Parts: sequence; structure tokens; C-alpha cells
Amino acid sequence: MKWAFVVCAMVALSECLVQVPLERGETAREYLEEQGLWDEYRLRYPYNPLAKFDPRFAVGDQPMTNDADLAYFGIISIGTPPQSFKVIFDTGSSNLWVPSVYCSSPACENHHRFNPSQSSTYKHDGSPLRIRYGTGSMTGILGYDTVTVGGIAVQNQIFGLSQTEATFMQYMRADGILGLAYPQLSASGATPVFDNMMKEGLVNQDMFSFYLSSKPQKGSVVTFGGVDTNHYTGSISWIPLSSELYWQITVDSVTVNGQVVACDGGCQAIVDTGTSLIVGPQSSISNINSNVGAKSSQNGDYVVNCNDMGQMPDVTFHIHGQEFTLPASAYIRQTKHYGCRSGFGTGGGSSLWILGDVFIREYYSIFSRSQNMVGLAKAVP
Repeated sequence: MKWAFVVCAMVALSECLVQVPLERGETAREYLEEQGLWDEYRLRYPYNPLAKFDPRFAVGDQPMTNDADLAYFGIISIGTPPQSFKVIFDTGSSNLWVPSVYCSSPACENHHRFNPSQSSTYKHDGSPLRIRYGTGSMTGILGYDTVTVGGIAVQNQIFGLSQTEATFMQYMRADGILGLAYPQLSASGATPVFDNMMKEGLVNQDMFSFYLSSKPQKGSVVTFGGVDTNHYTGSISWIPLSSELYWQITVDSVTVNGQVVACDGGCQAIVDTGTSLIVGPQSSISNINSNVGAKSSQNGDYVVNCNDMGQMPDVTFHIHGQEFTLPASAYIRQTKHYGCRSGFGTGGGSSLWILGDVFIREYYSIFSRSQNMVGLAKAVP
């Protein structure tokens, strides 16, 4: 398959790493900005990334959120013969779902839709599935079929077939979501894809890892079964999870120029490939942005003068005795229509932090189910 490849050591076939290239496509926000619709959209569908991690929905309905800046997706297939879908590989949720022919929402009509009648291996379940969003919800039913991820064929994988989808999904490039968090988080008790990979011995090691390139479009990849040493330098820092539901870790503090500006005394953070920004409590994010020279704008973003990027300080996350530093080139993004924006954002009233793509682009991220740890190493530029 042209959209998946396998990296094998010469020693034995068992040392294979299965990889799915990730494309960095145009985000929903970029599309809406080009159409002059962003300000209206932002007010109708407020950004609330922390709704995804609302503890009231930790078991049962899995909340998700409208993140108009999500950019990375890869291709999987479902069924026999295979039907292809672009999905967000999301470490912040646990369900796999794609649009289906049962859905007539605008968000489904401009995406690929799974047709069960065209797959000889499809098995109907029919149990209801509901996944909450910060701005709406996805509803559907469950079914079983062969799901192929990077050349790994998972037989009888349970997945969601959407019947309705939230309006904002129509602007996203991805068709659906493939969740990579823990099974306790899965809506309707559906076994996650990676859990079935582990159970069936389809991966060499019970881990997967992400490299998110800062370059346009190509170069990003998710690796199943191990790590790809081509994508990081130096050693890996292994951080134990503080909760085995999300990929949640303890951050000791956040500093700028050696001074603690947030997370004083420690805080909880989730390493999440399904969130674009670094998100935290309002007061903490305001303090960080103030210390780097970013100011709040009318549309809710924190902005800077693009000419000032070279003089802006680093922001350092202290985690498990190690320092993870973000230069201004990592946390400031230049856009076509709205100048330079900070990658530190707020949403919801939770005390949780989300270390999203802004962080993961700088640090190759490894998710180990066998050790219940997150590994972080400096990503190759």
C-alpha cells in the first residue's frame, strides 16, 4: 500500500516497525480564514478543548471537542475490499469511528462514508454509540470488520459508523478518529484498535510513537510496535503515568527565564495528539503569554508582532526531573490572515493541561502500554 510502510531490521522479521505516514493538511481554521468565515465560526462554535477530558464522561460517552487547528491525519482501511479513510490518530480518546452511508449530515456528505453492504467481512452489531463534543456530538452504531492500519490487519475490530455528526466536522480534512487511549475510556465498551493489536500479537512491542514534523505536509509518522531512531536525538526520558485512562503525567512546573510562571507545585497534563495547542488554566496561560510578550486579541487568540520572534524567551516544562524547552519558533505560529499567534491557549475551567501538537512537534513522543509510561526525546527538526 502506498500509504503505509514497514521498517525491518536485518536480524529478524519480528523486529519490524509498522508505520503510517501522517499528512499535515490544511486545518479547518485555515480554510475558514481563507473564506472570511472564521470570526463567525469561532463565535458559533467556541473552542473548548478541555471538554474532551471532562471527568463526568470518563466512562461511557466519550467527550471530544471542536479543535479547528488540527492538521495531522493518516490513512487506514476498513472492510473487504478495503474502503479508505483519513483519520486523526488521537491519544486523547479510545474509539474508532468513521462516517457511514447511514449519515446525511453535512459533515458526512463531504467525507468518505463506509458502506457495510460493500464489505464481505462486515458484521452488524447495532449497539448505539454516542460521542460528545464541546460543540455537539457524533451518534451512530457499532459494527465489526477488518481494519488495516499501516499494513496490520486487525480482524473483527469493533468500530463506530456515524449517523449524525457535529456541524464543525464538515470543515475538517479527516473523515474520522482512531483513538489510542486506554480501553476504560472507550464509549460503549468498544475494544480500541491498539488493544486488539496487542492481544493478537500483531506488534513487536506494546508501544507506539509519534513524530510530528514542523514542515508543511509530508514527513510526520506514527509508528506501531516500537520507536524509529531516525526521528529523535539524544536519550529518551521515560515518565510514569499518573493515571492510566488518558496518557496523563505530572508536570512539576513551567518556567520562563528561570522563573516559575505556571504549574507552581505541580499539575496534571495529558499528552494528546488530538489537540493542536498547549492548553491550560486561564490564569496560567495568561501568565505564560504575558511573560513571552503575547497579548490577548479580540478574537480570543494571544498574538505577537512577528518581527519580535527572535527576541522572545524559551518556555520550559519541568517533568520528572527533566527539562523540556520550547523556543519561540515552536510556540509561535505565523498565519496568512491573522499574523503570529501563540500556541498556548485556554478552554474550559479544568485544572488539567493538554500537551498537544505544539509540544509533540518538539519532542518525539512514545506511548508504552507495557510500562504505562510516556517517553519523550528531542525530535529531529
